[in-house]
Amino acid sequence: MKVGFIGLGNVGGKLAGSLLRNKFDLTVRDLDENLTKPFVEQGAKFANTAKELAEKVDLIITCLPSPEICSEVMEGSDGILNGLSENKIWLEMSTTDEAEVKRLGQKVNEKKAIPLDGPVSGGCHRAATGNIAIFVGGEREAFNKILPALTVMGRKILHTGELGSASVLKVITNYLASVHLVALGEAWTVAKKSNLDLTKAYKGIAVSSGNSFVHETESQVILNGSYNINFTMDLVLKDTGLFDELANKLNASLEISPKIVDIFKDGQKKYGSRAWSSMIVKRMEDINQINFRAEGFPKELVDNEPEKRGHEI
Repeated sequence: MKVGFIGLGNVGGKLAGSLLRNKFDLTVRDLDENLTKPFVEQGAKFANTAKELAEKVDLIITCLPSPEICSEVMEGSDGILNGLSENKIWLEMSTTDEAEVKRLGQKVNEKKAIPLDGPVSGGCHRAATGNIAIFVGGEREAFNKILPALTVMGRKILHTGELGSASVLKVITNYLASVHLVALGEAWTVAKKSNLDLTKAYKGIAVSSGNSFVHETESQVILNGSYNINFTMDLVLKDTGLFDELANKLNASLEISPKIVDIFKDGQKKYGSRAWSSMIVKRMEDINQINFRAEGFPKELVDNEPEKRGHEI
């Protein structure tokens, strides 16, 4: 199977790297040639346009910062849609809006090609080693066809149902992660003001009913002070906004979601759009004139699990 990958940023570059490392026939495309160059040097092919890439491969993967950018890449004159033909598969791995992926999916169907949405979850450090989780929505037959590629990019692969279902689930999980992160800011504030040993507090939370994936990962770079989670404030605002918009469309009356959106808007205003998302806890540090530093925690997360072939769950 020939695979094309468009979008080689923090997440996309790592997913594409897993494909290349596992000897897939890979063609890449990104507006930033500094991102494509290392792939080409390691044996990947390069496409000058998204249309050209779609013409050359069987599976076209997009992993882009926003629904708007994906729309441009899909629908432009040199876009993916104009390079599609029968039985090619488009896999949208960006975190996107269910309605948008369905809209574009209909255009893919009109080309007699097959659309799937396949967002990932688990952090950039796990994307780098092929140990991330992948949700996939769309035709089961197409899912089965691309499963070999999915199982080198991710460890646990879930077929969620029809097209768009994976994007809904991803937005839900990202919302929960954002809530956990905001809650950690308050938890660390009380721990610090109680004069707890923060290293011991980290260990205690990790073995308690209050534990979460966000605590096990993001608390480490918060306690280090680097906050480097390889995910930025503007991306969290996109994700929490998508969740809040979805709830509004469903006429679901929520209490916490609007507050989370406001908190991250304030964090973006204070620290900038490209600040690491875990810096949202710095609001609590600044308000309370404290810091959450502790010795022995890393500046950046590294996945120490051995890389091995993924599987469907």
